[in-house]
Amino acid sequence: MSARSPTPDDTLVMPGERPDNLMRARTPSRQRAEEVYDPKYAVDLATTGTKENVYLFVPNLIGYSRIVLAAFALWYMPYHPKACTLLYGVSCLLDAVDGQAARALGQTSKFGAVLDMVTDRCTTAGLLCFLSSAYPTYALLFQFLIALDFASHYIHMYASLLTGSSSHKAVTSDVSRILWYYYNDSRTLFFFCFCNELFYVCLYLNAFYITPLISPDLPISALILRGMSVASSPETAWKIATYFPKISNALVWFLRQLTWPQLLAILTGPVCFGKNVINCVQFWKASKILVGVDLAEREAARIVQRQKAAGVGKAN
Repeated sequence: MSARSPTPDDTLVMPGERPDNLMRARTPSRQRAEEVYDPKYAVDLATTGTKENVYLFVPNLIGYSRIVLAAFALWYMPYHPKACTLLYGVSCLLDAVDGQAARALGQTSKFGAVLDMVTDRCTTAGLLCFLSSAYPTYALLFQFLIALDFASHYIHMYASLLTGSSSHKAVTSDVSRILWYYYNDSRTLFFFCFCNELFYVCLYLNAFYITPLISPDLPISALILRGMSVASSPETAWKIATYFPKISNALVWFLRQLTWPQLLAILTGPVCFGKNVINCVQFWKASKILVGVDLAEREAARIVQRQKAAGVGKAN
C-alpha cells in the first residue's frame, strides 16, 4: 500500500509544540518577549538577587500603602463611615497613581501588576461583604458580584498569560472590541472603575445617612410646576399636575426622601451595571480563548500521533 501524500496538517510537530497553522500569529504587543523560567531558579533569583529589589519599587510601595489603607477602611467600616470612606477612597485613587509611577520610573513589573489586581479585587470584595450584611435582602446579588469580579479577572489573566500577552490589558480589537475600548483608553478605564467603586461606597453610606438632601420647607411642588412651565407652557404644566396628581405627588415624595448617597448612587448605578457587563464579556472571551487553545493543542497531539503511526508503518 502506497504511503499517503503529506497534507498541510502533517507539518512536522514535536511533542508539546503548537503548529503555526493552528495558532494564528498575534501582534507584537501580545508576543512573549522573555523565556519561561524554572520556578526553582526564579525563587533562588528573587531570594539571592542583589542587583535590584523589585519589592521596593516605588509603584509596589504605593501598592503596599493601598493595602494598609484598605485594611484600616475595613476596620472602620462598621461604625465610622467618614473615616472608612476617606481611607477607602484614597486607596482606590492610588490605583491610578502606581501605574503612572511605574511607567515614569521604568519600574513596571509582573509582581506589581498582579499586586495591583489582587488589591483591587480584595478591596471591592471586602466592601461588598459588608453590603451583604447591611442589605441582607440583596446578599445573593452582592455574592454574585464578588464571584463575577474574581472569576472574570482570574480567567482573563490566565488566558492572557497562556497566549503570551505582556499584560492583561493588552487586548486587541479583533479579540473583543468592547474590551479593547475598555482597556486601551486609560480615561475610560478610570471612569468605569471610579464610578463602580463610588456606587458601592454610596450604598455603604446610605446605611448611615438618612437626612434628606432637600429641606422639608422647600416648596418642591411649586418648583416642579415652574420647571415644567419653563420646559413647555404654564397651561401644560398645570394640566399635568392636575390630571396626574399621583405622578406629581410620587415625584414630590421621592425628592423629599432622597439623600445625597442615594442621588450619587442613581447617577453612578448605570456605569456600575456597565462595568459588570464588561466583566461578563471578559469572562466569555477568556473562556473562548482557553477553549481555542485546548482545541489547537488537541489537534497538535493528533498530528503527532499520526506522524508516529506513519513512522511505524514505514519501519514495517
